[in-house]
Amino acid sequence: MLKYIGNRILQIAILLVIYVAIVFFLLHAMPGGIKTLLISNPKLTPQAQEAIIRAFGLNQPLWLQFVDYMKNVFTLNLGISFSYYPTPVWNIIAERLPRTVLLFTVATLIAFFVGFASGKSLAWNRGKTTEYVSTIVGIITYTIFTPLLIFVMIWFFGSFLGIFPLNQFLNPDLWIHTRLNAQVIFLYILLTMLIIGMVMLVSYLVALRFSHRVRTRRLIFYLSTIITVVFSVFFWWVSPVGIYAADILWHMVLPVMTVTIISYAGNMLVMRDSMLETIKEDFITTARAKGLPDKVVRDKHAARTAMLPVVTNFVLSLGFVVSGGVITESLFSWPGMGMTLLDSTLAKDYPLAAGALIFTGIFVLFAHLAIDIIYAFLDPRIRY
Repeated sequence: MLKYIGNRILQIAILLVIYVAIVFFLLHAMPGGIKTLLISNPKLTPQAQEAIIRAFGLNQPLWLQFVDYMKNVFTLNLGISFSYYPTPVWNIIAERLPRTVLLFTVATLIAFFVGFASGKSLAWNRGKTTEYVSTIVGIITYTIFTPLLIFVMIWFFGSFLGIFPLNQFLNPDLWIHTRLNAQVIFLYILLTMLIIGMVMLVSYLVALRFSHRVRTRRLIFYLSTIITVVFSVFFWWVSPVGIYAADILWHMVLPVMTVTIISYAGNMLVMRDSMLETIKEDFITTARAKGLPDKVVRDKHAARTAMLPVVTNFVLSLGFVVSGGVITESLFSWPGMGMTLLDSTLAKDYPLAAGALIFTGIFVLFAHLAIDIIYAFLDPRIRY
């Protein structure tokens, strides 16, 4: 496995170089070009235009510009944003990335666990009315035009019922009276969720290591998770900044609901179809012939094998989290990476657009590596 991971990391490095090269030449091939954009101000004198061109190295041959760009990218120097001059691209990404990660990771996790559980149950109880209804609803939500679904959610929950707010990610009337930095609160919320996730993972591994009874494992896992969640909620409740964290989370509810609905349908349908194929296999027939309970056959034998395509979909979704949903973030006015990518492209802010695309590529490449490693743990038949 270690040898395989080393080879894959080498492949990722080569693919990353190719990907960065493609991004560089695509941006330079856009109509108008970077040079025209920088000197398009009619108030600039010829001397000023020449100085700007020299400052950005645009007077050099294209291959030299490419070499300098590759060197800068791999030293984490992504340049200066045109739209937010003189703010470095790295600073903008560091500000917007947590917002996208928090929003889309929560929605992706909810969609995965709910979709996996429901798809498994629907396939195992095939032929019932709930299966037909759930499948039809899943197909509709999976194939629906995303902007249409977002508009419906905004109109129904935001305008008609007036339950959820629609103004970006915080309430200006609340934050105008404080000097708190919303970005700092965001990072603390993200850290809290990361701690909860680590506790869940550690408790699961501990239960798996020290207990052989399924009920005891579940008890350890659920008890530790509940205690951690309750303690985290209590901490934020008594904290003087808890009301501001609650405001951010309340603004997240509607976007999370929308992304979850879209992602859930895909996970549920994939799990259902994979489960239907798995229960036809000989090892499922053998497990039933041994007299094992249906729940054990379903969960420990069928579902574990059938979940491989769902895991693929889940990990790849996490890989694309960094880019955010361009449509989702734009329509909800959520200032994350997706909205940043769209705005920078429309404004011809080439350094910022390239930085957002490069981060997306890095996450997707490592997501593929994570899938291969997870496969080896989920399916004993897979060896590298």
